[in-house]
Amino acid sequence: MRTSLAPGIRLITSFSRDSWYRGFTLLLTFLFYTSYHLSRKPISIVKSELHRNCSEVIRPPNFSSPNNETWCDWPPFDQTNYQTLFGALDNSFLVTYAIGMFISGIFGERLPLRYYLSTGMLLSGFFTTLFGFGFYWKIHSIWFYVFAQAMNGLVQTTGWPAVVACVGNWFGKGKRGLIMGIWNSHTSVGNILGSLIAGVFVSTSWGLSFIVPGIIIAVMGVVCFFFLVEKPEDVNCSLPQHHDLPEQEPLLRSSSNEEIFGSPAHNQVNGVRSVQVASDEPEAISFLGALRIPGVVEFSLCLLFAKLVSYTFLYWLPLYIANVAHFDAKGAGDMSTLFDVGGILGGIFAGVISDYTGGRATTCCVMLVVAAPMLFLYNHIGQNGLATTIGMLMFCGSLVNGPYALITTAVSADLGTHECLRGNAKALSTVTAIIDGTGSIGAALGPLLAGLISPSGWNNVFYMLITADILACLFLSRLVFKEVRGWCGYYTRQRGTDMDVRDSKKSDRWTKWMCLTNPNRPRVRVIHRNGTNGDCDSAGVLLKKSSTPFKKNKCT
Repeated sequence: MRTSLAPGIRLITSFSRDSWYRGFTLLLTFLFYTSYHLSRKPISIVKSELHRNCSEVIRPPNFSSPNNETWCDWPPFDQTNYQTLFGALDNSFLVTYAIGMFISGIFGERLPLRYYLSTGMLLSGFFTTLFGFGFYWKIHSIWFYVFAQAMNGLVQTTGWPAVVACVGNWFGKGKRGLIMGIWNSHTSVGNILGSLIAGVFVSTSWGLSFIVPGIIIAVMGVVCFFFLVEKPEDVNCSLPQHHDLPEQEPLLRSSSNEEIFGSPAHNQVNGVRSVQVASDEPEAISFLGALRIPGVVEFSLCLLFAKLVSYTFLYWLPLYIANVAHFDAKGAGDMSTLFDVGGILGGIFAGVISDYTGGRATTCCVMLVVAAPMLFLYNHIGQNGLATTIGMLMFCGSLVNGPYALITTAVSADLGTHECLRGNAKALSTVTAIIDGTGSIGAALGPLLAGLISPSGWNNVFYMLITADILACLFLSRLVFKEVRGWCGYYTRQRGTDMDVRDSKKSDRWTKWMCLTNPNRPRVRVIHRNGTNGDCDSAGVLLKKSSTPFKKNKCT
């Protein structure tokens, strides 16, 4: 008599082989990009140690220094222009990161992701560790630290396009906002772990604040080389569905729900399952071709200002807390992690809401609108007690990082697998690099402006952040308008494109609406459930129906 399976075995066998591979890939990429952010965070923690208020520090016995005000500082950050030097460190990383990101996506489309990621993580570990060795080698030249930061920024561009492309290869449109909202918490988890690790060593030996994270990301590079699976077809797993029906996706709508995967794929029309023969391997999309995908430019410009706000907090929040709330370096670093905890919750919330409503742009815009007054309140009442500080940090973190997380993950994957690409999945890395590269320009500008403005007062820094939030909303206004019209039943079609309503029960209504709203456009056709199509005359009347084969539209 066969005995019953143990509960754990039943749980394991309840998941399919595809599910195990997808979960394994999601976990690996989560750990990979956690290590990327973990290695970026130490500089913001160490800043408050490189330049301190030496009057509050106990001088060691038998220690003599000609300057009593800066004896505990690390040259060259013992000068009055220390904030400018900190800005130079931030921007040496962020400028090279922004420039390299536009190039990184192109390489990511053409090189194996496993090799690309592994090499990037190993090099990032080397340059992060090199910065930390400046402590033990007693290096006091600003150019050494600028060089280490600049090179680290360049090699870290290998991370984001590659991990998003890999996840996009494995996961379809279904619950992409929720899945990527949870997955994108690696950004905040990496920031939290980086802050905690750096905080352990910052007061005693700040070099280890860089060396330990550098070793961690290098080890993860080795793990990537041995275990990452780039595509489902590499292990004979089923391919994901990247597209929805037309009426389900107002912002990113295209003309057909047909799927082409580059291998024998199944399409379903009227309940009949048909097989389409695979075509040749598609070529990687060009940079200009990626820009022509609807929504790429708007979301890129929005991310520029959203990331400006996020990265200003990333690099300057610990110093702000130390100056305003008078925490020590470790305490300020630990307190700043609450902003990232809020970012985790905000990213998940944004993903769930955008999945439920289908409105990626509207979700981002609403959160950015609410974030502006909350930043004002945090600056004025955020330090009135520990409970207020904790609550405001978490709430502001969720509102600031929620849109940033949604755009860099779910939106990038949506646009990179847009239906107008005719199933060419090789656009995903390029689209991701364009969006995040544009955002990285804002990431470079934010800390730079904060360094220039902060000597005039922290209030002016927060006014700058509020202005950036408002500008981010403005760039999404057209897409928000399209989404709202879509929810109200109005869909704007591009000139010279087709409307596929073969799966819609309202095809007659769609036919009438298309003809009335598109007069003098004989190229605009309506595809009916029975597979026929019709053209509209100059008066907006449906002229004829025929059995002309349906033709997919191109990105224009």
